Amino acid sequence: MAAVEVDDIVVHRGPEAAVDGVSFQLERGEVLALLGPNGAGKTTTVETLEGLLTPTEGRVRVLGLDPAAEHAALMPHLGAMPQQGGVYPGARAREVLDLVAAFHADPAPPGEVLERVGLSHKARAEWRTLSGGEQQRLSLALALVGRPDVVILDEPTAGIDPSGRLLVRQLIADLRTAGLAVLITTHDLEEAEKVADCVVIIDRGRVVASGSPAELMRAAGSHEIRFGAPPGLDTAALGKTLLVAVDEVAPGEYVVAAEATPSNINALTGWLATHDLPLADLRAGRQSLEDVFLRLTTITGETPVVRVDAARRPRTPQR
Repeated sequence: MAAVEVDDIVVHRGPEAAVDGVSFQLERGEVLALLGPNGAGKTTTVETLEGLLTPTEGRVRVLGLDPAAEHAALMPHLGAMPQQGGVYPGARAREVLDLVAAFHADPAPPGEVLERVGLSHKARAEWRTLSGGEQQRLSLALALVGRPDVVILDEPTAGIDPSGRLLVRQLIADLRTAGLAVLITTHDLEEAEKVADCVVIIDRGRVVASGSPAELMRAAGSHEIRFGAPPGLDTAALGKTLLVAVDEVAPGEYVVAAEATPSNINALTGWLATHDLPLADLRAGRQSLEDVFLRLTTITGETPVVRVDAARRPRTPQR
């Protein structure tokens, strides 16, 4: 049995379906990144896993329990970090951690948890005096102090400085090693690429891609070349030279609809050299997770669906 099973759920917020047929699984000892643009349905999905919302269709199980119907039984085993807030402004860091620890039968020592998130020196500081990044790390500590089996982290590195992000990433890796099931939401695609074993991308309430970061990047193919150059290039002339379409997707950023072969790269750089134009950057071959994300999450038109090897992608539960 998977730690988290989401089977074709539909969740409404008012008359509209905020989530419309989402399915994925999360195993113990895995990190799953749930990605999507604002309004895609990530928060609705997370709140359904936490038992705060009930799907109108489909099935959700966390550790074999219905998060809404069996909420009290699930809570001792689930650690949830909200995106922001949730702590009384005048509460001191160690006090609020002690309070939450007292709700659990076998909590982790609060002092050790504060040290793990790099806040030992802020034990007596009030919540309102903490920086945004420090508040995020204290929220993470509150999610972990009960020794949960499943951890849900909503934007865990939002507002955190680079050293703090490294600390959080290592903590997530440690949770995986300890056999916990970890679900994160993030807008930091580089972070997802580094920490996640599997990725589920949702757009407009539906899953548009699922698989490991490497699989999704391979599935996107290498049939384009991206480069930077001065804005306003004669893309028609360059396209005639390369015998493919060339588009300026943003000022000074270009996409060539051609496979990243040595001959195509040579033709591109040769054309730029002939016209005495600088090359700002060049990305060829495997796309980044951000490239995949931007391609799949659109604001107009049909959103394509990417599927990868069924043996590796998050599995769809059997009905």
